[in-house]
Amino acid sequence: MALMNEPTAPYHSAQDALRVLETVARHSGGVTDVELARQTGLGTERLTALLRMLRREGYVEQVVDGAYVAGAALGRLGSAHGRDQALREKLQQTIDRLRDSVGAAIYISRYIDGEVHVTQCAEGPATPAVNEWVDFRSSAHASAVGKSLLGQLDLNARRDHLSRHRMARLTSRTITNERLLLSRLDAQPATVPVLDLQEYAIGTVCAAVPITAGSSVGCLALSLPVEHAHRLRRAADTLNRGATPVLLSLAI
Repeated sequence: MALMNEPTAPYHSAQDALRVLETVARHSGGVTDVELARQTGLGTERLTALLRMLRREGYVEQVVDGAYVAGAALGRLGSAHGRDQALREKLQQTIDRLRDSVGAAIYISRYIDGEVHVTQCAEGPATPAVNEWVDFRSSAHASAVGKSLLGQLDLNARRDHLSRHRMARLTSRTITNERLLLSRLDAQPATVPVLDLQEYAIGTVCAAVPITAGSSVGCLALSLPVEHAHRLRRAADTLNRGATPVLLSLAI
């Protein structure tokens, strides 16, 4: 179990959750919350919130005497056999739930072999996905997803990406100057969601937060019709808080 050291609240929450899971896993017969607090060093309020999340996600279960044991979801993700499918299903359940709580389409994206890939999406009749009118792989400079992923790369990797994908003007708000884009990426705090205010497509606003685990660069994103732009920042904050279970699934 490993997480990249990103100084974000979801990272710290996932790191603490991993400590809890590792402690539970060492006690096959179950471990009480009092003992968990003692062994992990976590405060009662913090531990209670983490255990609530871990139970909801199926990573721990409570037995008759109130002790905690490893849950079915932890067993599936911890097994080498069928792990990829189990991970995909777990992530889909998590982003489906996040879609309903945020009221927006939700996406998981990864930077793989030098390209942007949207690997999973949770949408619905009331939360339509953004129309991919320009391939996401060639529009990283314009989208919240792309800028979040590029922001997690070093300068040489960013320049390499931009050298392979021309910074086309997709809307009047699109940044097409490489120096300006690189400056914006440098100035973007890791703890603040990246926003796209109709830079990729007229009529759509987006936000993205990093979900980097190990050496894999990824992000969690949402999109909203522009008429719901007034909800974007609050939705982005909810997205940021909801990143913890996604990070945890990737790290197990």
